[in-house]
Amino acid sequence: MKISGFTFVRNAVKYDYPVVEAITSILPLCDEVVVSVGDCNDGTLELIQSIDSPKVRIFHSVWDDSLKEGGRILAVETDKAYAHVDPATTWAIYIQADEVLHEEDYPAIRAAMERYQDDKRVEGLLFKYRHFFGSYDYVGDSRTWYKNEIRIIRYDKDTRSYRDAQGFRKNGQKLHVKRVNATVSHYGWVKSPDTQAIKVNNARSLYYGNDTEKYEKRRVTGDFDYSITDSVERFTGTHPKVMHERIKRINWEFEHDISLKRFGFKDKLLYWIEKKTGRRLFDYRNYKILR
Repeated sequence: MKISGFTFVRNAVKYDYPVVEAITSILPLCDEVVVSVGDCNDGTLELIQSIDSPKVRIFHSVWDDSLKEGGRILAVETDKAYAHVDPATTWAIYIQADEVLHEEDYPAIRAAMERYQDDKRVEGLLFKYRHFFGSYDYVGDSRTWYKNEIRIIRYDKDTRSYRDAQGFRKNGQKLHVKRVNATVSHYGWVKSPDTQAIKVNNARSLYYGNDTEKYEKRRVTGDFDYSITDSVERFTGTHPKVMHERIKRINWEFEHDISLKRFGFKDKLLYWIEKKTGRRLFDYRNYKILR
């Protein structure tokens, strides 16, 4: 059973992505990790080259900035990285530049890959998600944040990244997946307020870049205001070890009254039901769970 990791990145230094931590977090699970580095001059290539592992294989990519509609460019870059994965691969682990796996979950991840390696019905493995917001002490707990996503796929040349690279499909069809008892820590919303504003504007340009009017309406001016969140809760668990040094370097403060909720009636009701039952009703699923 060969395990390959793959990811893509551009301007990781400029936008302060924890991409080294992301890649490092999957290295113990992988025989190789493919990193597609986009054209940039902020030191991102040198940052990736600093990762001390012979498993890392770096490729250069020129982004097509005309594909700025609905985040499609992100899926295109994901597919470019995937195209470099060794065809002998059984499972491919996908990690984005702001996502990190916890070392405590390695045994469960390995066990799931081993258990289903010969079960061709299983086309992917579904992870839980934890979305940090504002600082490393708070996580989003509303329907704003997706609860699960595929992060391991059975290697198949017909599998492609879908829409804005959040998930995958095979020949346009949803993948059949099994749940794995592991959680992805998503740190994309934990940056200094000034850097977060720059990062958000860049992200929105990837979705609305071809619609100047729509982009300007959503463009952040000044520092990013973390207080606008609809709902967060205190994080009481542990962070992956690879994140500890980054967490020590935090240079801003974020405090939030977790009792403050900004919901309309419908979202308030659905939030209450989820908290009481653990079930998220009417949730969008870009996958089919095998029973």
